[in-house]
Amino acid sequence: MARAHLLVVDDEPSILTTLQKALSLEGYSVDVAGGVKVAEERIRKRSYDLCLFDVMLPDGDGLGLLGHLRAAKNEVPVIMMSGHATIDTAVKATRLGAMSFLEKPINTDALLIAVETGLRLQRAESEARELRAASGTTGELIGQSEAIKKLVEQISRAARSAASVLVTGERGTGKELVARAIHTLSPRAKGPLEKLNCAALPSELIESELFGHELGAFTGATKQRRGKFERASGGTLFLDEVGDMPLAMQAKLLRVLQEREIERVGGNETIKVDTRVVAATNRDLVKAAATEAFRPDLYDRLNVVPLHIPPLRARRDDIPMLARHFLALAAKANDRPGVTMEDGAIQVLAAYSFPGNVRELRNLTERLVILTPNDLIRAADVQAVLPNSATPKASGIYRPGVSFRVLVEDAERQIIQEALTQSGGQMAATARALDLERSHLYKKARALGLRNPSAHEDDDETS
Repeated sequence: MARAHLLVVDDEPSILTTLQKALSLEGYSVDVAGGVKVAEERIRKRSYDLCLFDVMLPDGDGLGLLGHLRAAKNEVPVIMMSGHATIDTAVKATRLGAMSFLEKPINTDALLIAVETGLRLQRAESEARELRAASGTTGELIGQSEAIKKLVEQISRAARSAASVLVTGERGTGKELVARAIHTLSPRAKGPLEKLNCAALPSELIESELFGHELGAFTGATKQRRGKFERASGGTLFLDEVGDMPLAMQAKLLRVLQEREIERVGGNETIKVDTRVVAATNRDLVKAAATEAFRPDLYDRLNVVPLHIPPLRARRDDIPMLARHFLALAAKANDRPGVTMEDGAIQVLAAYSFPGNVRELRNLTERLVILTPNDLIRAADVQAVLPNSATPKASGIYRPGVSFRVLVEDAERQIIQEALTQSGGQMAATARALDLERSHLYKKARALGLRNPSAHEDDDETS
C-alpha cells in the first residue's frame, strides 16, 4: 500500500521536528508548515491524506484554515492541536469538520491512534464513493452509519479476493446490489456477471440453467445451450436465494465448486470453468444445515467470505439520506422536479420499522411523489401511506399504578434476557451487542434478579 502523505502545521519548530520524526518512523510521508500561508501553498501544490493543524498560528489560526478547506470542498481529514484548548474551541473545530482534537503536549501514542483512525475513515469513505459510483443509482448502500461503513469496507476487501462469498440479510436489504458491487470492484469486472434466482425455477430446470444442455437432452431441447456457469467463466455468477436450491442440485453445485468443471445435461464432455460464485439468502443456513435442509459441506464452500447486510431498522440514521436520495430519483422519473419533503415527514419515516427494508423505503417514497398533490410532502402525507401496523400502539411497557422505577427495571430485565438468548447465553457477546462493559452487565443482571448470569461461559473470551 502506498504511503500516506501528511501535513503538520505548527509555529513551534521543535514540535514540527518531533511530530515529523514520530510520524516518519511509522512509515508516513510528512510535510511541515510553520503558518497558514505556507500551509495553503503546500495544499495547493499537492493532495494530502490527512492534516494536523495547530489552533494558534502566527499569521492566522488553524480553525480558519480548516474553514477555508471545507469551503473549498476539500474533505481531507483534519486533526486539531492546541496547548490552550477550551470546550468552545473544540466545539468550533468539530462543527467545522475536524475529526479529533489533541491537547499539547502531544502524547505520541494518542497521536498515532488519531492519525490511523483518520486515515482508516478516509479510506472507508473513499471506498464508499467508489462503491456507489460502481453500483449505479440504486442507492441501497448510501449512508454514514457505522454498520454501512463496515459493510462497504468488507465489500471492498471481498472484491479483491477470488473466494466464494455468501451474502445474508432480510428481504429488500440489497443483496443483489452487494453482489454487483463485488463483481464491479473485482479484477473480474470486465468479465460477465450472470444471475440465477434459485427459488424462481422448477427443480428440473435449474440444472439446465446452471450447466447448459446438449441437443435432444430432453423434450424441448432443440439446440445446444450453454449454462450460466459456462457463460460466467472469467466473471461472476450470482446465485440468489441459494437456500431454496433443491438438495439434489446442491450436491451437483458442490462438485462444480470443488472441481471447477461442469458437464452439460445430456452430454459427457467435461468443461473447465473459471467462475467466481457469490451466493445470497435470507434464510438461516446454519439452522438449515443442522436439520439437513441444506448441505453443511456446500454451506462451508459458499461461506468462505460471509457478508451480512443489516436491516434498515438497525441503521435508522441512514433513513433520511436514503429517503432524500429516493425522493430525487422518483421526482425525476415522474416529472415532478419541484417536490420536496419536510423534516417532520423524514422523522416519521425514520421512526417506522420498514420490514421490507430499503426496497420498501424506495417504493414508499415513490408512492409519496406520485400521490401527494402538493410539492411539499408533509408528515401527515407519510402517515397516510404507511401500513396500518405503523400506527403507534400501546407498547405494554406502561402499567397504571406501577412506579416508574419498577417499569424501567422490568424493561431492562426483558432487554437483557432477550439479548442473552440471542447471544446463546454468552455474556461477552451480550455486552458487545448492548454496548456495555461486561462487568457492568454482570452487576445489572444480578441486580435485576436474572438467574445466575455468571454461569454463562464466554467461549469467545476464554478460547
